[in-house]
Amino acid sequence: MKKIVTTILGTCLALTVLTGCGGTTTPKKAAETPKAKSETTYKVGMDATYAPFGFQDKDKKEYIGFDVDIIKAIAKTEGFKVDIQNIAFDGLIPALQTGNLDIVINDMTITQDRAKTVLFSKPYYIAGQGLLVNKNNNSIKLKKDLDGKKVGVSIGSTGAEVAHKLKNVTIHEFNTIVDAFLELKNGGVDAVINDKPTNEYYVTTGGKDFAKAEDADFEVEYLGIAVAKKNTELMNKIDHGLAAIKSNGQYAQIYKKWFGKEPPKEK
Repeated sequence: MKKIVTTILGTCLALTVLTGCGGTTTPKKAAETPKAKSETTYKVGMDATYAPFGFQDKDKKEYIGFDVDIIKAIAKTEGFKVDIQNIAFDGLIPALQTGNLDIVINDMTITQDRAKTVLFSKPYYIAGQGLLVNKNNNSIKLKKDLDGKKVGVSIGSTGAEVAHKLKNVTIHEFNTIVDAFLELKNGGVDAVINDKPTNEYYVTTGGKDFAKAEDADFEVEYLGIAVAKKNTELMNKIDHGLAAIKSNGQYAQIYKKWFGKEPPKEK
C-alpha cells in the first residue's frame, strides 16, 4: 500500500510541473485572425451641374459623369474609397482649404491663381471655353463678337475669369451654370461663356430648342484634380492612379463613354 501511495504521489508531482495535480490543461488561445485593413474614404467635392462631367441621375439620385468615373477608377486602383459631395463651384477650393473636402474634381481648369492655393494633378482632360448662344443668333461666334454684349457665367468658374478679361462686356454671374443657361433662354444675356463639352452636352440633352454651341476662339485649357496644398501624399496617389488608368486603357473607355470619341493623344 505504501508503495502504491508513493507511486501515486510521484506521478502527481510530475504532473504538477506540467499541469497541476488534479487540474485541467488550459487550452492554448487560438491565434487571432488579423483584421483586414480598412480602406480610407476621401470626401470628393464637385458642383453637380456640369454635365457630362458631374451631375445627378434623375432616377437613381446618384452622382454620375466623366469626373465621377475617373475619380472612382483612380480610387479603385489606389485602394481608397470616395464619398461624392455636391458643392457650388465657388465653394470647392475654400472647402479644401478648411479640410471639409479632401479632393476636388469638377471640370476645373489648372490656372496660376488656383495653383497658389491648391495642388493640381497632372491634366486629366484637355478643354477650352466656348459660347452658348440663342439658336437664332448668327452674329456671335467669336470672342470679338461679344463687344457690347451681356455675358452669363458661373461664379468662380474659368468662364468668369475669361469674361473679366474681355473689354466692353456686361457680366452677369450666377450660382450655377444651369442658372446662366436659363437666363440665356429668358433673354437676360446674349451669350454664356462656359466649357465646350458642357455647352455641347446641354444642347444635345435639353437646350436644342433654343440654344446652340459655338467653339469661339478661346485658348486651350487643361483640367486637373485638386487637393489641399499640404496633401502631397494624396496627390501622389492620384497622379499614380491617373497614370495607371491611362496606361491600361480604362481612361479611354471612360472618355468614349461620355464624349463618344477617342481621347486626344497627349504630347
